[in-house]
Amino acid sequence: MSDTIAHILISIGVLFDLLGCVGLVRLPDVYNRLQAATKCVTLGTCMILIGVLVLVGFNALGIKAVICMVFVLLTSPTSAHALARGSHKAGVPLWPDSVTDKYKERKGAEK
Repeated sequence: MSDTIAHILISIGVLFDLLGCVGLVRLPDVYNRLQAATKCVTLGTCMILIGVLVLVGFNALGIKAVICMVFVLLTSPTSAHALARGSHKAGVPLWPDSVTDKYKERKGAEK
């Protein structure tokens, strides 16, 4: 039973990773691409690692999967935020159909 649950979790994780990769190719600007990469790949990778944990249990490999999950959950959103902020400060334009630019609005209000 746990093998079936583990394989389902791993399959869902691979699907999310695949959708994140499709988002990297299909979305129009760097900010939307970062969103797809961060949300989908973080969730997908964590689901794969949870599936590995369910499959092998709490042995050395399972603990390594938990440690990797913690690192992915900490580093992926942080790096995406840094890349998006750096892109915005460097002047990378938003997609022309973007609705709002909250960072620019807040930056303009501070001046």
